[in-house]
Amino acid sequence: MNYLITGGAGFLGINLVRYLHSKGHHVASLDVVPFDYKDMNDKIEIITGDIRDKETVEKAVQGRDVIVHTAAALPLYKAEDIYSTDIDGTRNMIEAGKRAGVKRFIHISSTAVYGIPDHHPLLEDDKLDGVGPYGEAKILAEEECLKMRKEGMCVPILRPKSFIGPERLGVFDLLYDWASDGRGFPMIGSGKNRYQLLDVEDLCDAIYLCATLDENIVNDTFNIGAKEFTTMREDYQAVLDFAGHGKKIKSLPEKPIIFTLRVLEAIKLSPLYKWVYETASKDSFVSIEKAERILGYEPKFSNKDALLRNFKWYVEHRNEFINKDGVSHRVPWKQGILRLAKYFF
Repeated sequence: MNYLITGGAGFLGINLVRYLHSKGHHVASLDVVPFDYKDMNDKIEIITGDIRDKETVEKAVQGRDVIVHTAAALPLYKAEDIYSTDIDGTRNMIEAGKRAGVKRFIHISSTAVYGIPDHHPLLEDDKLDGVGPYGEAKILAEEECLKMRKEGMCVPILRPKSFIGPERLGVFDLLYDWASDGRGFPMIGSGKNRYQLLDVEDLCDAIYLCATLDENIVNDTFNIGAKEFTTMREDYQAVLDFAGHGKKIKSLPEKPIIFTLRVLEAIKLSPLYKWVYETASKDSFVSIEKAERILGYEPKFSNKDALLRNFKWYVEHRNEFINKDGVSHRVPWKQGILRLAKYFF
């Protein structure tokens, strides 16, 4: 099969590139960011370009059997870039794919479309209420996909929980950096809430099921997450325990901390955005029963497994990204004033 992966140079993208290549498929990456993975540079087709550019997109989709659309502007981007990339870019990709006769368009959405829910577990037909530009854009991007599904195209939509694994940094760099340096880690609230995560390898499995099973089965919307998870305190403590410094998760009072983080976000001194800190003390988990029943999805990694697999990679590669930061999942997010707070833990 001939696969085109948008966002192929990103965290999910590179994991999916390696996954599909290992199964013998032709893989092409389309990303505005240069593809710089030495182990894969000469093994795949690399297209550097923006999904907002229609000419680039039209050329990229030619001859593809499956498009896996992972590209998105993440929450730390400017609002206008989030809307133009996540909505207009999705529309460009799926419309061009349909014109080119692409068999399947697998859209990677997010559980951010559910906003801050009032019940759990969340089901695929629950109300959508995105928080901030990213959550709103993800909902509107799904609507572009549903339009094409109505026109007869096979368009599986996956809503993954926050996914981690080797090469994931972003907001998780905070936990790993503090743990590596022998610090405790603060938690908003008691930490007794259940917050489901997802290993990127399990997400790749789910994507592959949507690419290979009968289109009448997969042409639907599915939540994807870990099956086994405990409380945030227990899951994150596993990282501190593995780091071996005897440090503990420390609870902080919810309301004053959230207020403080709102102020710090407003004045650009914190990398945490609303959806992160407003949900950190709340339960956050989805039902994966539909994906298990219809797709045969069988996640291999628990929350703890995924966190530790990611942390072990972090420890081995930490010297490669010291003094680097950005707004993607592939690099640490600038800690801002939180870097100073670290020394109180």
